[in-house]
Amino acid sequence: MYKPMLETGLADEEQSMIRGSCLCGGVSFQISGGLDRASHCHCTMCRKAHGAAFGSYVGVQRESFRWLTGEDLVRGFASSPEVTRTFCSRCGSTLQYLHRAAPARFALALGVLDDDPGVRPALHIFVADKAPWFEITDSLPQHSGDA
Repeated sequence: MYKPMLETGLADEEQSMIRGSCLCGGVSFQISGGLDRASHCHCTMCRKAHGAAFGSYVGVQRESFRWLTGEDLVRGFASSPEVTRTFCSRCGSTLQYLHRAAPARFALALGVLDDDPGVRPALHIFVADKAPWFEITDSLPQHSGDA
């Protein structure tokens, strides 16, 4: 999830600002600059946090991220000793996956982006834990754990 995306397909000026917000609109943010690799995570925790077959995330450099509104609405849940997942306390929208071992970057839920990030998910991770009722039908690489 934290490996840099080598090619995004967009010119630098097109990547310069990406906006996002939660479902209720109370939390908003912007990202300046390029994004890292995007992936679909099928681990049990991501499935539960998203209430879906998988969570889709993109890597963000912390220095390029800025809260615009509602930072006071953001709450965190320690889903493991090393990971905190953030969400909007008003509407429950999943926002970030913060890992203590990588303080300079984090994973952002792709579903909260308002603009096209210019990257597409490149792989599926933790497919060994995927929901039994979901079938992966795309041709993206699949990894039983992290990649």
